[in-house]
Amino acid sequence: MPTVALFKQDGSKNGEVKLNETVFGIEPNNNVVFDAVVMQRASLRQGTHAVKNRSAVSGGGKKPWRQKGTGRARQGSIRSPQWVGGGTVFGPTPRSYSYKLPKKVRRLAIKSVLSQKVLDEGLLVVDKLSFEQPKTKAFAEVLDNLNVNTKVLVVLENGNDLAALSARNLKNVTVVDAKGVNVLNVINNDKLVMTQEALSQVEEVLA
Repeated sequence: MPTVALFKQDGSKNGEVKLNETVFGIEPNNNVVFDAVVMQRASLRQGTHAVKNRSAVSGGGKKPWRQKGTGRARQGSIRSPQWVGGGTVFGPTPRSYSYKLPKKVRRLAIKSVLSQKVLDEGLLVVDKLSFEQPKTKAFAEVLDNLNVNTKVLVVLENGNDLAALSARNLKNVTVVDAKGVNVLNVINNDKLVMTQEALSQVEEVLA
């Protein structure tokens, strides 16, 4: 069963915490992680691209010239696709790029990235993060105490609003609650800082 050091807010060690082996101790599956990242990035696309077809382009109500007798090719509208300023054929239309992977695949992906963080020694567990009032400077001091000076994902237990407000303005710090942990934000950050209660909530969902 994997274990990591348990820290206090002041950076001192407060023993060790045992991690659930089925969540933090599996062999990472890189193929599944790749699929999960592609899925998440696809769902982030806005898909608001659009062009005007011949029915949406203004003008062109009158037939440019009569059907026969001019020697020119027959034309019905100056807004046909072959005309300059005409409508676009088969152009992109607004749509959603999102799709879903099977639930078991998504679970395996998040377990894989969490296990990789343990292997890379990128997981830090803090017994609690409590603040009397929202204060960015106080949270920055906690990160300094933990010797975290790189991109970090902070996972808080549900309802810890004071800590979330204290951290949200810090550069290179992403804050989520236990329900908001996903593959992309774990990968995008070098360090993962979790409170002990948040760790239990994550294990309860994924185990």
